[in-house]
Amino acid sequence: MAVTSVRFNAKEEKMLRLLKKHYNCDASTLLKKSLWDLYEDIRDKEIIEDFEKRERGSKAKFVTIDEITG
Repeated sequence: MAVTSVRFNAKEEKMLRLLKKHYNCDASTLLKKSLWDLYEDIRDKEIIEDFEKRERGSKAKFVTIDEITG
């Protein structure tokens, strides 16, 4: 397991303390959660871009909830 050192300025430390208190977790857990959230954002964007690329050639249409539920 790697160990990474992170330096925070006073404003960042204040934000970190606030977030640790709000989420009731330590700094390591908070940073790991943030990394996963950022990674998910990238993956979501890639999935959406891939979908949009595939859909450019065909016409998308909206359907009602009744059409979905049959």
